[in-house]
Amino acid sequence: MVGGAAPADPAVARHVVLIVGSRGTFCTGVAIARDLVLTAAHCTLPGADYKLMELDAHHQPTLRDIADIARHPQFDLKTLLAHRATADLTLIRLAAPLGGNFAPAALAVPDRPVTAGDPFVVAGYGVAVRGDGKSSGVVRIAHLIATGQPGSLQIRLVDGVAKGARAGLGACTGDSGAPVFVAEAARLALAGVVSWSTGPNLSDGCGGLTGVTPLVRYREWIVETARALGSPLPP
Repeated sequence: MVGGAAPADPAVARHVVLIVGSRGTFCTGVAIARDLVLTAAHCTLPGADYKLMELDAHHQPTLRDIADIARHPQFDLKTLLAHRATADLTLIRLAAPLGGNFAPAALAVPDRPVTAGDPFVVAGYGVAVRGDGKSSGVVRIAHLIATGQPGSLQIRLVDGVAKGARAGLGACTGDSGAPVFVAEAARLALAGVVSWSTGPNLSDGCGGLTGVTPLVRYREWIVETARALGSPLPP
């Protein structure tokens, strides 16, 4: 998360995981069951191997094996690269449950409408400075608001102060798949995952718009796929 995003509170960070690929890629994901992670489909493209990376208090990594990867069948990479809406979701079943430092996030209620100005919380392992891989590896949090005409296909988030006209808070490299939370009563619930970002004024880069794939349209697929993978979600 760029723009001076602060480290996430442990209550948020416990939901967030780091996914690494054999081709040098890395993404963020969110635990929705003890052995099930939701992330972006473009984070698990064919032709590479993927693992979950756990970082201890001293930033030392431990790799966890992945048992199954289920990409949404309607995901289209070319559509995503054009910043248009597509089913950019993947479910990952782990070979062994997550440790006690992690906790599953609850899905947001499906009938909550989104309007411009609504607040969201985004948490990711991505870089804090664009192009500086060494600035990644810490779960950072950004408070963003919906802009444009949000709907069930795509939500665009922006820093409420910078408003996309200048560099501000937003997702960047490594934040793909990051959870996008909405407040529900006394908890944060999962409303979507990060799919893409832009720089200010729709330029290339980060700190402008953060594009989100909302879960409302795909909730049934998530629930049914989780059950098929042997990790049914609580009602």
